[in-house]
Amino acid sequence: MSKVAKGATRPETEEVPFEVALQKLEAIVEAMESEELPLETLLTRYEEGTKLAAQCQARLADADLKISKLEKKSSGDFTLTPVELPGDTAED
Repeated sequence: MSKVAKGATRPETEEVPFEVALQKLEAIVEAMESEELPLETLLTRYEEGTKLAAQCQARLADADLKISKLEKKSSGDFTLTPVELPGDTAED
């Protein structure tokens, strides 16, 4: 029962739905602000929070890109057009 083995088996932050990631991030921030935690625990939570924040930011950026590419057709319907990212080569 060594502490190294316990730390080595800690699961990595995995891709989770936006809402779940945001709830986890809020819980981490709240715990870090309200509890007196050892430095090692604070660093672990900070690292997990950073990963969750990056996931949330990426999801929001993706959603923003999709919304900005939503176009209205002449019939009044909306359509989502494919996004050309920098570096993509589109040959028509």
